[in-house]
Amino acid sequence: MAVAFRGGRNGVGSGLRSFFSYRIFISALLSFLFLATFSVVLNSSRHQPHLDHRTTSFLASQSDPLKTRLDLIQKQATDHLTLVNAYAAYARKLKLDASKQLKLFEDLAINFSDLQSKPGLKLENGDAIEEDAFRQLEKQVKDKVKTARMMIVESKESYDTQLKIQKLKDTIFAVQEQLTKAKKNGAVASLISAKSVPKSLNCLAMRLVGERISNPDKYKDAPFDSAATEDPSLYHYAVFSDNVIAVSVVVRSVVMNAEEPWKHVFHVVTDRMNLAAMKVWFKMRPLDRGAIVEIKSVEEFKFLNSSYAPVLRQLESAKLQKFYFENQAENASRDANNIKFKNPKYLSVLNHLRFYLPEMYPKLNKILFLDDDVVVQKDLTGLWKINLDGKVNGAVETCFGSFHRYGQYLNFTHPLIKESFNPNACAWAFGMNIFDLNAWRREKCTDQYHYWQNLNEDRSLWKLGTLPPGLITFYSKTKSLDKSWHVLGLGYNPGVSMDEIKKAAVIHYNGNMKPWLDIAMNQYKSLWTKYVDNEMEFVQMCNFGL
Repeated sequence: MAVAFRGGRNGVGSGLRSFFSYRIFISALLSFLFLATFSVVLNSSRHQPHLDHRTTSFLASQSDPLKTRLDLIQKQATDHLTLVNAYAAYARKLKLDASKQLKLFEDLAINFSDLQSKPGLKLENGDAIEEDAFRQLEKQVKDKVKTARMMIVESKESYDTQLKIQKLKDTIFAVQEQLTKAKKNGAVASLISAKSVPKSLNCLAMRLVGERISNPDKYKDAPFDSAATEDPSLYHYAVFSDNVIAVSVVVRSVVMNAEEPWKHVFHVVTDRMNLAAMKVWFKMRPLDRGAIVEIKSVEEFKFLNSSYAPVLRQLESAKLQKFYFENQAENASRDANNIKFKNPKYLSVLNHLRFYLPEMYPKLNKILFLDDDVVVQKDLTGLWKINLDGKVNGAVETCFGSFHRYGQYLNFTHPLIKESFNPNACAWAFGMNIFDLNAWRREKCTDQYHYWQNLNEDRSLWKLGTLPPGLITFYSKTKSLDKSWHVLGLGYNPGVSMDEIKKAAVIHYNGNMKPWLDIAMNQYKSLWTKYVDNEMEFVQMCNFGL
């Protein structure tokens, strides 16, 4: 037991010594680490003083909130000192002007006093004043009075608040008048720039016609196989225009982006004047990859005459001719809001052909209508696969908020319009429209168009153009398409995003800034010019400046 006891006692003493030795070791180790860390921090602060300054400032601001408030107060004081100095400088200027004005009035008062006390001009003992002296006095007084009145008028503006307000109103009115006049002149100039035929376009048409005259045998009309142009299983496009280069870009862009171009048929209709040029172009530059183009003049559609089409009868009327041509220059400057309705395109039959597609192509079931100011960027065959749900027209809607609704295009003060249509109905875009011609015939849309066009002979239902009668004709007969099919605004809106444009199947240069004009917007012009056939010799010769 004694052994056992001794053994226990020695074990406890040895454990305590080991425990205290361990604590001493740990304390020494921690002290060493602290000294080492402090040394590193000290050396780092010596080598990087700019870090130390920022750290100190941060710590100071954290530890002393009054420092932040002091900095804020100092900034406010500095800002207001600058402001006060600016006002003081202006006040000194005003004081200087006022002191100059005071000096002028004091001098003028002294002059009047001197005139009154001038020797020889006072009457004493009934003596009469000499006539020469009187005339001299009268002249001097009149001169001084004139000067005084001028000074008073000039000085009155500084003291008469009402006069200042009135003068400011007059200035604002004059500026507004100038702005209104400038806007009217700008509208007229913009219309002239947009609607005049550019020299390059005229040159191209003349070159093409000259080529036909020089080589009549080469450009004889060959027998044309109409089977493809009447085949409803193919993809048919309608393009109506008198602009050769624009039509070529539309057709070329479709063909270049089509997956199966040999299934695409283009029905191009132009006027008699440009028919030869259009045919020569497509003879010299035939379509690639098997695509087919049919070129006709509007005169070949014999059913289109003034006895059948109300718009043709109206275009021939003396009243409409007077509206367009009588005092046009004078009216343009006076009525800038309506100058756009005097656009020459409204006199063109080509602009109204879109309402006669079923009669023009009786054997077709569907057709895609394209304006001549569009560019196709993707394969469009998906449009023929869209279920229109029995509707006649497939189009992209353009309304947002209160804009581009029926109320903006039609005269809802007219009882017929008010009873028949909803002013808040959403408008849609002409320029890329897929038409179900069978549904068109079933709904008798052309008859509806004729009915309303006859009622609008006096332009009381809508102004000129094709969109208002289109909105009426296809009211409740239009299927809304996804907006990526048709992006508009490249002819007037510089804010159309490039992301939106890249996703679009068709981009539309609607507006005055057409891509073939010098006034086109540069950021969008290259999207059109890349489809221009620059290898065509006449394009190079006519210097399009592309």
